[in-house]
Amino acid sequence: MADLADDVAGVAREAAALAMARWHDDFKRWEKAPGSPVCEIDLEVDALLRQRLAALDPAAGWLSEETADNRDRLNARRVWVVDPIDGTRDYIRGRPGWAVSIALVEDGQPVLAVLDAPARGEVWRAETGRGARRDGAPIRAAQRTTLAGARVPADSLPRVDRDLVMVAKPNSIALRIAMVAAGEADLLATIRWGHEWDIAAAVLIAREAGAAVTDAFGRPLAFNTPSAQAFGVLATAPGIHDAAVARLADRAREAVGS
Repeated sequence: MADLADDVAGVAREAAALAMARWHDDFKRWEKAPGSPVCEIDLEVDALLRQRLAALDPAAGWLSEETADNRDRLNARRVWVVDPIDGTRDYIRGRPGWAVSIALVEDGQPVLAVLDAPARGEVWRAETGRGARRDGAPIRAAQRTTLAGARVPADSLPRVDRDLVMVAKPNSIALRIAMVAAGEADLLATIRWGHEWDIAAAVLIAREAGAAVTDAFGRPLAFNTPSAQAFGVLATAPGIHDAAVARLADRAREAVGS
């Protein structure tokens, strides 16, 4: 696995270099759906990743934001779960909060993860049972035990959460989860349906750094599911996870109901 992780990091580095080389070009961009931007570089990086990763493990299935889903992946024990550019909105706007996200999922759980954020000069890696690292240095989640004062990557907070502390928020949700893994934030929460490719790599990085990671209801996350979605993600310092689940419970139930 260690050799494979090095190879995957090399693929991520190549993909990140491609994205960086085109970052300030006049490339085509559009919306796949309202509020969901995409650009031609997403597709170029996706094609490169699929070619390179398939060469590393030809038997693995494929799930990517920028590739039409093929349910054959459900019959594969291992699946590459990829977001070519997580944080496309920041990429398009010339902001650094984006990353190439690659996870290898085995039997429904990520076992290898790489986030390459070239505009930030950061590479995050994790393998099951081997810890998580940023730029080669081990990272650990914070040891906070009280929810009040917890640091949250956010642009704004609802009134009910004004006891929390906002910190800088990259557009990439994977990078926001990685902030929890590195102890630079204490809590990241979404209360909506989201896709596996957005979080698969970051979930392993957070777990291996000692963070607690679940869906919005506090339930375990699974990957390579038929829908390729989960209802929310909650990544926290382990000492505040139960309190965060309790605070979000009513909002999560209301969101599901709506």
